[in-house]
Amino acid sequence: MALEFLGSSNTSQGGGCPSSYRDTDTGDIVVQGNKLTDESKIAQLLKVKPGEEFVVVPAVLFEYHAAKVTGA
Repeated sequence: MALEFLGSSNTSQGGGCPSSYRDTDTGDIVVQGNKLTDESKIAQLLKVKPGEEFVVVPAVLFEYHAAKVTGA
């Protein structure tokens, strides 16, 4: 799997997270963000499978990089 860096939002401090990447083999999107740790929010998630993780990504990240993902 090769990842193409799409960018990070203006909320990123030091260019780390949140960031988005595209898997060049599948077209899937990979996101980097802070782990969701709020137990009350985790309890609201449905059908959590073993090994799954959840990260918090500001919506603005998707707005900034939508054109790169869709090619628009």
